[in-house]
Amino acid sequence: MADGEYQIADTTGRFTIAVKDGRKLNDISWESGRLLLSNKRLILVGNDGKRTIRLSEITGLSGRDDAAQSMAALSNYLSVKVGDDVIVVAPNDHEAFKTDFFEAMLGETVVKAKHPAVEGGVVQDSSWDTARLSVEPESLVVTLKGGGLVELELDEISGIDTEERTVNDDKRTVIEVSHAEGETNVETHLTGASQTCIFIQAFLREGERRSETNVDLDSSEEEVLMALYSGVSPFSIPEFIDHEVETVEETFEKFIELDIVDEVRQRREVTLNSRGRAIASDAIDDQ
Repeated sequence: MADGEYQIADTTGRFTIAVKDGRKLNDISWESGRLLLSNKRLILVGNDGKRTIRLSEITGLSGRDDAAQSMAALSNYLSVKVGDDVIVVAPNDHEAFKTDFFEAMLGETVVKAKHPAVEGGVVQDSSWDTARLSVEPESLVVTLKGGGLVELELDEISGIDTEERTVNDDKRTVIEVSHAEGETNVETHLTGASQTCIFIQAFLREGERRSETNVDLDSSEEEVLMALYSGVSPFSIPEFIDHEVETVEETFEKFIELDIVDEVRQRREVTLNSRGRAIASDAIDDQ
């Protein structure tokens, strides 16, 4: 390996070319072999030889970028975009390899971070700080040079937006991550090199997908949701909204099934999670 290069993963799986020179290939031919990943390269080794991809050449990634009907049923893969080509990699241990891949692309990367940029809906007077990234299976960890650590847990992310802004006299893409810290909704803003921003978004979008707010609630269920969002104790909600205890508990059961609340203990205490807070926030905006 070159100076400063170190191995991150050595596993097995399958790989193929799905797009060649910008054209989708109808005849997908899978090859089995080794998948070698370092902090600088991805190497695919099969019976027909090996292909080396420098990480600096990778311009995008998608887990479900179907290039042909033959791939439609395959969910555990990564499509790596290299120029006008798309190489699809299907490791045997997809989740572990996906974490390793994002660690290779983002680990030890230096970015600019503002935290908290917004707290409880109020814009904060935080300044941009230099930060270093590291990747865990369920979170992106941001270590601030000025002290402190921000853990962007996928299950606590409710939304991601991007804006073009001037940061330290440079025009940059700023990623605005809405997430929960305890019971408070905050925003952390991140910016860096173009490739870094692409892969920060790709990693964190999984959290946003988990917090999709497309759920169908009737008016009484929305009342329960708003009461929880306002901080009313679950035990006080029946009296607070003048509903029968059994009706409210049925609503709690539905919320648990929809993954809107986390159950604290039986009979019956629940607390809104990031998905629930996002839904409640949308409901408030619609009123």
